Amino acid sequence: MYTKLHAVAAQVCQVIVGKDVQVRQALTCMLAGGHLLVEDVPGVGKTTLAHALAISQGLNFNRIQFTSDLLPADVAGISIYEREKNGFMFHPGPIFTQVLLADEINRATPKTQSGLLEAMEERQVTADGVTRPLPEPFFVIATQNPTHQVGTFPLPESQLDRFLMCLSLGYPDAAAERALLMGEDRRALLKSLPPAMTAAELAAAQASLRQIHASPALITYIQALAQASRQNGAFAEGLSPRAALALLQAARAWAALEGRDHVMPEDVQAVLVPVCAHRLRPVKAAHGVALASRDLVLQLQKSVPV
Repeated sequence: MYTKLHAVAAQVCQVIVGKDVQVRQALTCMLAGGHLLVEDVPGVGKTTLAHALAISQGLNFNRIQFTSDLLPADVAGISIYEREKNGFMFHPGPIFTQVLLADEINRATPKTQSGLLEAMEERQVTADGVTRPLPEPFFVIATQNPTHQVGTFPLPESQLDRFLMCLSLGYPDAAAERALLMGEDRRALLKSLPPAMTAAELAAAQASLRQIHASPALITYIQALAQASRQNGAFAEGLSPRAALALLQAARAWAALEGRDHVMPEDVQAVLVPVCAHRLRPVKAAHGVALASRDLVLQLQKSVPV
């Protein structure tokens, strides 16, 4: 099973060149059953990464371009009166898929952003008083432009907390950029990608995570990290219990990709920044400048002994 997951990672790395760590983290997020937020400047491959992950895992895929005039009904669907049937019929929106790419999610208004909360947490959509389940598995892969760019609305903490992991691709190094410039067009590569596994195989791999052992000592380590974040004066709020559960689940998935049946502290540390950085809001220093959350999380990791 995990051989196929490694085949997925290798295939995606052929499209997203020079970002092996970020691809592995994204695959870890999906194996753990969580939603993924990719934050970076336009043009570094955020949308292409989502496409490649969905195709390589044999999952149905829909994309929504979030804009300031997008309405919740444009995402969830709408009931339309049909004269032939003498009643209103629900027409499902693009959210009824296995992988939903919410492109530039922070360009939409808070009202539209909030329309995703139920789907991300409960895997269902309620419209016109009727609750409809979403397909299994269901993932939201959202891309986000930096908040200092024009036309963006910051995501509220409640929505950020529903993303298991947050990644940043960054600019490619010189060798990777040269390979992009001299290689085949990335969109053409996507069209030729074959599925490296099926949705059923992914679901089986997710179910097998329950067999990955986490010792009491490792649970104590995760608790210590969460407690330290709550007592650390650098953060406005500490990690929630949901964040601690997310950290454990992501560490289990990372351990599984490493081929182990137990979680080690190194697995927790490998996913600590992508799981926790977007959940922790720095408190600004006296001179008005705050350290990046990533740097503060790394400092937090160093302050808690294994």
